[in-house]
Formats: sequence, structure tokens, C-alpha cells
Amino acid sequence: MKVLVIGGGAREHALCRSLSLDPDVTALHCAPGNAGIAEVAELHPVDALDGPAVAGLAAELAADLVVVGPEAPLVAGVADAVRARGIPVFGPSAEAARLEGSKAFAKDVMAAANVPTARAYVCADAQEVDEALDAFGPPYVVKDDGLAAGKGVVVTDDIEAARRHALACDRVVIEEFLDGPEVSLFAVTDGETVVPLQPAQDFKRALDADEGPNTGGMGAYSPLPWADPKLVDEVVQTVLQPTVDELRRRGTPFSGLLYAGLAITSRGVRVIEFNARFGDPETQVVLARLRTPLAGLLRAAATGALATFPALRWSDGAAVTVVIASHNYPGTPRTGDPIEGLSEVAEQDEHAYVLHAGTKRGASGEVLSAGGRVLSVTATGSDLSTARDRAYRAVSRLHLDGSHHRTDIAAKAASAES
Repeated sequence: MKVLVIGGGAREHALCRSLSLDPDVTALHCAPGNAGIAEVAELHPVDALDGPAVAGLAAELAADLVVVGPEAPLVAGVADAVRARGIPVFGPSAEAARLEGSKAFAKDVMAAANVPTARAYVCADAQEVDEALDAFGPPYVVKDDGLAAGKGVVVTDDIEAARRHALACDRVVIEEFLDGPEVSLFAVTDGETVVPLQPAQDFKRALDADEGPNTGGMGAYSPLPWADPKLVDEVVQTVLQPTVDELRRRGTPFSGLLYAGLAITSRGVRVIEFNARFGDPETQVVLARLRTPLAGLLRAAATGALATFPALRWSDGAAVTVVIASHNYPGTPRTGDPIEGLSEVAEQDEHAYVLHAGTKRGASGEVLSAGGRVLSVTATGSDLSTARDRAYRAVSRLHLDGSHHRTDIAAKAASAES
């Protein structure tokens, strides 16, 4: 089949890499892509937020499947525009993508579906904000209701910082703090059947030991040796299937990738948030372990055929991703710096590879930084310790002036293995 992937980050590079390894994929295209994706797919300079343009490109390419990667095009209705042309698309409608586009909407759906989540207030003015902060007390959890590229959440003991963030949002959700470790669980769904993937854990803070500001994610690993073996089944039964059923009941079926961000609290599993697409950087490690060819799975979801799709096959090993970020990320990142060492990783690291996030080609063909999160270095191994060692060995071969990365990705989980 011919496949078109929409987006240009490390998540899309991971998707394109897996699709390029699928023997059923005869042609792979990406719009707009990046310097790394260009090595496995043909790039097209299309605005990912322009639904008619994306649908037109898909028709022109005679695509058998369109995969919409990022959240903003989904919320903008790009999948709807492609579906209207009669082309199978992996990604929810704009209405269903409100599950990520509006945290208040997500809370409403969870309440109707009896899905366990944090207690919350939706606030529209300063008085409501002050009342909500007072009701919950520290640590304060303040979330921009709309899309914020993974940086719309503030968790702080400082009430003034919490209040400032709340008042900077048009509409804000303030909720109780959830204790316990966090888990990301993705599920592929066609609006009825729910097929869970393997869980992963990501690292949101910029610095080691979970210090520093919140980011879009600085690394991830899978599997989770410390997690209850029944966790996936429990989340499907109490979170994912009820949410999919509720959206279908409302007449806005969710077809695509449903991502549950979870807290494993002392009172049980609670939903922190939903996303309407593959997460970044968790996708990098989850797809590294998936053995089932990806294109058929995504097309089955896009065409309502998941009920008869064979059980997924997984590697028994582990995967670790370390994100290399540009100078000053997650503030205003510096861009345009050359990236060195990419060919060394390709030549010397059999079990590691580099996924591009924010990169572009310079005038002389060199690879330059072009965003905040620049590279996702991903490695596999028989266990987390091996995968982790391989990932950091590959990181050590790379050079980007002023860049930074965390040195503790999967460290606790790897030590817990032994």
C-alpha cells in the first residue's frame, strides 16, 4: 500500500521508520517531514494544518492510507478532510479529537463514562481560580484547557506561580494532585474495538531527578518491569473501552490512537489526561518493540476492521529513548546549529538509531537543528540496562553545540530489573 504520514517530528520519524520496514508498504510519503524522515520517505512541502491541501496531496498520490501524527492537525479537522475524499485515514475527527483539544471536554466524557480521574474545576475568571486553588491546596495542578504542545501544565507548591499560569490561560482546569508513578498507555481503535499497545513511561522534566521546567518529554522506556502485569487489561476495561463507547454513544466515534496518561495512585489507576495521537517520545520505544507490521494495524483501525485483526506480536526485549534538546529548551530554543556524529551512530551502533525531531538540511546538505527537541536516540536490548547503555553510547557520539539531555532515563527501572 501507499502511505502518507502527516507531521515532521520524532514521532513521525518513528512511524515512518516502522512503515518503511513493513513489506506491505510499496511507497512512503511524508508532509512536511524533516531531514531524517527524508532518508526513508519522499517529502512534500504541505502545511500539515491545511485539511484540503493534505487531502489533495493524498488524492494526488493515490494514497491507500493517511496517518496524521500531531495533535494540532487532528483538532483542526485534517482527518475529516481526508475522509471526505474517501481515503482511509488513521486519526480521529475534529469532534473526537476534542478529547485532547479540550481538557474540560475530556473531564465531561470521563464523568459520563465513569472513568477514574482527578477531581477538577473548570475556571473562567480570577475568582474561580482562587476558589479552586484554595479548595485543593498544594501541590497545585493547573492545566490550560486547550492545546499547548505538552507545555500547558504547571505542577507547583508556589500558589503565585500557579495563579499566574491559570490567569494566562483563556480557560483553565485546576485539579487535585495525583500521587504515584505515571504510565503512558496507547490503544489503537476503530471506534468500537480497542487494541492496547505496550505501556511506556516518559520523563517530562528538563533535568535529571525530575528537576527543572516541564517539557514535551525528554526520554522514555518500555517495558515497565515494576508495573502490575494486569495493568493493561485493567486500563482497557476501566478507561479505554468505556471512553470509546461513550464517544460512540455521543455520535462522535473515536477512530485512531487513544493515549491515556495515567497515574498509579495509592487509590488505584487514575487518568491524568487523554491525547488523540501517538505520544512523543513514548512512540519511539513502543514501536521499537512492536513486531507486528504497522501499516496493516493502522489501516485496520482506519477501515473498521480491528475486530478480526490478529493479536499483536512484541519483542521480549526493552527499548530506551534519550532526547537531545537544543540550547535553552524548553524556553526559546536556539536553532541552526550543525549536528555532528549522525553517520558514526549509523555505522557503529547496530542496536541504536537516531530519530530526527527538529532538524533541517542546510545549504550544503549538512543537518542543522530546527527546533527545541532535536533528536531522539533510541536503542533496543535484551533488558533495560542493555538498551540504556546502548542509547547513551550513541548519544556520546553526537555533538550539537549548547545541547542538553537527561542522563537518568530508565535508570531506576533498569536497577529494579536486577
